[in-house]
Amino acid sequence: MIQTKDNSFAYLLHDVTRLLRKHFDRRATRLQLTRAQWRAIKVIQRRPGLSQTELADHLDMEPIPVGRVIDRLEKAAYVERRADPADRRRWCLHLTGKADGVIGEMEVIGAGLRDEVLRGVDRDDFKAMLRALAQLKENLIVLDHDVDADASRRKVS
Repeated sequence: MIQTKDNSFAYLLHDVTRLLRKHFDRRATRLQLTRAQWRAIKVIQRRPGLSQTELADHLDMEPIPVGRVIDRLEKAAYVERRADPADRRRWCLHLTGKADGVIGEMEVIGAGLRDEVLRGVDRDDFKAMLRALAQLKENLIVLDHDVDADASRRKVS
């Protein structure tokens, strides 16, 4: 395990993601979507049929603001809510054909930005970074499960 008292890693990771979002936002202004809207579209694309509550979890947002995001996307004809046949209280979120076009544009913007950001980065270094980030993500997921398990044990006690 790597031991360090320097917390610059977390700040650097935060800065890189913040700058990526900022530059993507600038390039995507012509799509006339907020960051929350384009993030919602991408999550729904990856997980069609998820509920608003599940989407809120993925976006790390509260359900009520996510409901407003979906209202706007539905009004713009990017998303549709479909009743869940197994649960009348649950609405499943699905993209429309109109969303496919905007997703294509988002991917072109993202690919162009990636190409510029990765300029000068060695391919092997990049692959190693991806492996390290995947491991960090897995470690954090395990920590979440540990915290959830501890909370469940405390409730039972």
